[in-house]
Amino acid sequence: MIKEMSGQHSLGNSRLDGQYAAAGFGGRVGWGERPALLVIDLARAWTDPNDQMGSDLSAVTTAVCQLLDVFRSKDLPRYFTTMAYDPSLRDLSRVARAKTPHLKQMVRGSAAVQLIPELRRQADEALIEKPGPSAFWGTNLATLLNSDRVDTLVVTGCSTSGCIRGTAESGFNRGLHVILPAEAIGDRSPSAHEASLFDMNNRYGDVLPLKTVLDELDRY
Repeated sequence: MIKEMSGQHSLGNSRLDGQYAAAGFGGRVGWGERPALLVIDLARAWTDPNDQMGSDLSAVTTAVCQLLDVFRSKDLPRYFTTMAYDPSLRDLSRVARAKTPHLKQMVRGSAAVQLIPELRRQADEALIEKPGPSAFWGTNLATLLNSDRVDTLVVTGCSTSGCIRGTAESGFNRGLHVILPAEAIGDRSPSAHEASLFDMNNRYGDVLPLKTVLDELDRY
Protein backbone atom coordinates (compact mmCIF):
# COMPACT_ATOMS: atom_id res chain seq x y z
CA MET A 1 0.00 0.00 0.00
CA ILE A 2 1.30 3.46 -0.92
CA LYS A 3 1.41 5.82 2.04
CA GLU A 4 0.87 9.50 1.46
CA MET A 5 3.60 11.69 2.92
CA SER A 6 3.09 15.38 3.59
CA GLY A 7 5.76 18.00 3.09
CA GLN A 8 8.05 19.16 0.31
CA HIS A 9 9.40 16.54 -2.08
CA SER A 10 13.04 17.52 -1.65
CA LEU A 11 16.43 16.41 -0.37
CA GLY A 12 15.70 18.11 2.94
CA ASN A 13 12.62 16.04 3.76
CA SER A 14 13.87 13.52 6.33
CA ARG A 15 10.46 11.81 6.63
CA LEU A 16 10.32 11.16 2.90
CA ASP A 17 13.95 10.05 2.92
CA GLY A 18 13.05 7.56 5.61
CA GLN A 19 10.11 6.22 3.63
CA TYR A 20 12.28 5.68 0.55
CA ALA A 21 15.08 4.09 2.56
CA ALA A 22 12.61 1.65 4.11
CA ALA A 23 11.42 0.78 0.60
CA GLY A 24 14.98 -0.04 -0.49
CA PHE A 25 15.95 3.16 -2.29
CA GLY A 26 18.71 5.69 -1.72
CA GLY A 27 21.87 3.57 -1.69
CA ARG A 28 25.17 5.17 -2.64
CA VAL A 29 26.86 4.48 -5.99
CA GLY A 30 30.15 6.18 -5.07
CA TRP A 31 32.98 6.84 -7.50
CA GLY A 32 34.73 4.53 -9.92
CA GLU A 33 38.22 4.65 -11.40
CA ARG A 34 37.88 7.26 -14.14
CA PRO A 35 35.41 10.17 -14.10
CA ALA A 36 34.24 12.35 -16.96
CA LEU A 37 32.31 15.62 -16.96
CA LEU A 38 29.13 15.97 -19.00
CA VAL A 39 27.74 19.50 -19.49
CA ILE A 40 24.16 19.35 -20.75
CA ASP A 41 22.50 22.06 -22.85
CA LEU A 42 24.10 25.23 -21.52
CA ALA A 43 23.24 27.04 -24.74
CA ARG A 44 21.43 30.33 -25.24
CA ALA A 45 17.95 28.84 -25.58
CA TRP A 46 18.17 27.49 -22.03
CA THR A 47 20.26 30.20 -20.36
CA ASP A 48 18.80 33.46 -21.68
CA PRO A 49 15.78 34.44 -19.52
CA ASN A 50 14.40 36.40 -22.49
CA ASP A 51 14.14 33.27 -24.63
CA GLN A 52 10.96 31.19 -24.65
CA MET A 53 12.22 28.47 -22.31
CA GLY A 54 15.27 30.23 -20.90
CA SER A 55 15.97 31.00 -17.26
CA ASP A 56 18.74 32.51 -15.15
CA LEU A 57 21.36 29.78 -14.83
CA SER A 58 24.28 32.08 -14.01
CA ALA A 59 25.00 30.38 -10.67
CA VAL A 60 24.86 26.96 -12.35
CA THR A 61 27.24 28.19 -15.05
CA THR A 62 29.72 29.40 -12.42
CA ALA A 63 29.67 25.99 -10.73
CA VAL A 64 30.07 24.16 -14.05
CA CYS A 65 33.05 26.35 -14.95
CA GLN A 66 34.70 25.42 -11.63
CA LEU A 67 34.33 21.76 -12.53
CA LEU A 68 35.59 22.35 -16.06
CA ASP A 69 38.75 23.98 -14.68
CA VAL A 70 39.47 20.93 -12.53
CA PHE A 71 38.73 18.36 -15.25
CA ARG A 72 40.88 20.29 -17.72
CA SER A 73 43.77 20.59 -15.28
CA LYS A 74 43.69 16.83 -14.73
CA ASP A 75 43.13 16.03 -18.43
CA LEU A 76 40.00 14.05 -17.61
CA PRO A 77 37.34 13.68 -20.34
CA ARG A 78 34.77 16.44 -20.92
CA TYR A 79 31.70 16.38 -23.14
CA PHE A 80 29.05 18.96 -24.02
CA THR A 81 25.56 18.57 -25.43
CA THR A 82 23.02 20.73 -27.18
CA MET A 83 19.80 19.97 -29.06
CA ALA A 84 19.58 20.80 -32.76
CA TYR A 85 17.42 19.86 -35.74
CA ASP A 86 17.47 20.48 -39.48
CA PRO A 87 15.67 23.66 -40.61
CA SER A 88 13.01 21.46 -42.23
CA LEU A 89 12.37 19.80 -38.81
CA ARG A 90 12.06 16.48 -40.62
CA ASP A 91 14.20 14.94 -37.87
CA LEU A 92 11.83 16.19 -35.14
CA SER A 93 8.86 13.88 -34.69
CA ARG A 94 5.30 15.14 -34.86
CA VAL A 95 4.77 13.91 -31.30
CA ALA A 96 7.75 15.93 -30.04
CA ARG A 97 6.55 19.00 -31.93
CA ALA A 98 3.10 18.66 -30.36
CA LYS A 99 4.26 17.98 -26.80
CA THR A 100 7.28 20.32 -26.69
CA PRO A 101 6.75 22.97 -29.40
CA HIS A 102 9.72 24.99 -28.13
CA LEU A 103 11.94 22.43 -29.90
CA LYS A 104 10.96 23.98 -33.22
CA GLN A 105 13.32 26.88 -32.48
CA MET A 106 16.28 24.53 -32.02
CA VAL A 107 17.55 24.88 -35.58
CA ARG A 108 21.01 23.53 -36.29
CA GLY A 109 23.50 26.38 -36.69
CA SER A 110 21.28 29.00 -35.07
CA ALA A 111 22.36 31.13 -32.14
CA ALA A 112 19.81 29.41 -29.90
CA VAL A 113 21.71 26.11 -29.88
CA GLN A 114 25.23 27.51 -29.53
CA LEU A 115 27.01 26.90 -26.23
CA ILE A 116 27.42 29.98 -24.06
CA PRO A 117 30.92 31.50 -24.32
CA GLU A 118 31.60 31.25 -20.58
CA LEU A 119 32.18 27.51 -21.01
CA ARG A 120 35.19 28.12 -23.29
CA ARG A 121 34.75 24.77 -25.02
CA GLN A 122 38.09 23.49 -26.32
CA ALA A 123 38.96 21.58 -29.47
CA ASP A 124 39.37 18.25 -27.66
CA GLU A 125 35.96 18.49 -25.93
CA ALA A 126 33.23 16.68 -27.83
CA LEU A 127 29.99 18.50 -28.67
CA ILE A 128 27.08 16.09 -28.98
CA GLU A 129 23.83 17.05 -30.69
CA LYS A 130 21.13 15.03 -28.99
CA PRO A 131 17.63 14.58 -30.44
CA GLY A 132 15.94 13.87 -27.10
CA PRO A 133 16.26 14.40 -23.35
CA SER A 134 18.84 11.69 -22.67
CA ALA A 135 22.38 12.43 -23.81
CA PHE A 136 22.67 8.72 -24.65
CA TRP A 137 19.64 8.29 -26.90
CA GLY A 138 20.48 8.60 -30.60
CA THR A 139 24.05 9.81 -29.93
CA ASN A 140 27.60 8.46 -29.77
CA LEU A 141 28.08 9.29 -26.08
CA ALA A 142 28.31 5.63 -25.03
CA THR A 143 31.01 5.05 -27.67
CA LEU A 144 32.99 8.05 -26.40
CA LEU A 145 32.75 6.86 -22.80
CA ASN A 146 33.95 3.38 -23.78
CA SER A 147 36.83 4.82 -25.78
CA ASP A 148 37.87 7.06 -22.88
CA ARG A 149 37.49 4.19 -20.36
CA VAL A 150 35.00 6.20 -18.30
CA ASP A 151 33.06 4.51 -15.50
CA THR A 152 31.93 7.61 -13.57
CA LEU A 153 29.83 10.36 -15.13
CA VAL A 154 29.54 13.75 -13.43
CA VAL A 155 26.33 15.18 -14.90
CA THR A 156 25.81 18.96 -14.94
CA GLY A 157 23.80 21.60 -16.78
CA CYS A 158 20.06 21.74 -17.40
CA SER A 159 17.25 21.03 -17.06
CA THR A 160 17.05 19.01 -13.85
CA SER A 161 13.56 17.67 -14.48
CA GLY A 162 14.18 16.86 -18.15
CA CYS A 163 17.52 16.23 -19.81
CA ILE A 164 19.49 15.84 -16.57
CA ARG A 165 17.06 13.27 -15.24
CA GLY A 166 16.83 11.44 -18.57
CA THR A 167 20.61 11.25 -18.81
CA ALA A 168 21.05 10.14 -15.19
CA GLU A 169 18.58 7.31 -15.73
CA SER A 170 20.34 6.21 -18.92
CA GLY A 171 23.73 6.32 -17.21
CA PHE A 172 22.41 4.25 -14.32
CA ASN A 173 20.93 1.73 -16.75
CA ARG A 174 24.37 1.37 -18.35
CA GLY A 175 26.03 0.63 -15.02
CA LEU A 176 27.83 3.96 -14.68
CA HIS A 177 28.53 5.71 -11.40
CA VAL A 178 26.35 8.83 -11.82
CA ILE A 179 27.40 11.85 -9.77
CA LEU A 180 25.19 14.95 -9.66
CA PRO A 181 26.72 18.14 -8.17
CA ALA A 182 23.68 19.97 -6.82
CA GLU A 183 24.91 23.52 -7.48
CA ALA A 184 25.94 22.67 -11.06
CA ILE A 185 22.41 21.63 -12.12
CA GLY A 186 19.47 23.94 -12.79
CA ASP A 187 15.86 24.13 -13.90
CA ARG A 188 13.38 26.88 -14.74
CA SER A 189 11.09 25.50 -12.00
CA PRO A 190 12.44 25.39 -8.43
CA SER A 191 9.86 22.80 -7.36
CA ALA A 192 10.60 20.53 -10.33
CA HIS A 193 14.32 20.96 -9.61
CA GLU A 194 13.97 19.88 -5.98
CA ALA A 195 11.68 16.95 -6.73
CA SER A 196 13.96 15.70 -9.51
CA LEU A 197 17.08 15.95 -7.34
CA PHE A 198 15.29 13.90 -4.70
CA ASP A 199 14.22 11.21 -7.16
CA MET A 200 17.62 10.99 -8.88
CA ASN A 201 19.37 10.76 -5.53
CA ASN A 202 17.16 7.84 -4.56
CA ARG A 203 17.07 6.04 -7.91
CA TYR A 204 19.92 6.84 -10.30
CA GLY A 205 22.98 8.41 -8.71
CA ASP A 206 24.48 10.43 -5.88
CA VAL A 207 23.45 14.08 -5.51
CA LEU A 208 26.36 15.77 -3.74
CA PRO A 209 27.39 19.31 -2.78
CA LEU A 210 29.76 20.89 -5.27
CA LYS A 211 32.51 21.11 -2.64
CA THR A 212 32.28 17.39 -1.97
CA VAL A 213 32.64 16.67 -5.68
CA LEU A 214 35.62 19.01 -6.00
CA ASP A 215 37.29 17.42 -2.97
CA GLU A 216 36.72 13.93 -4.37
CA LEU A 217 38.33 14.92 -7.67
CA ASP A 218 41.60 15.63 -5.83
CA ARG A 219 42.39 11.92 -5.80
CA TYR A 220 42.35 11.53 -9.59
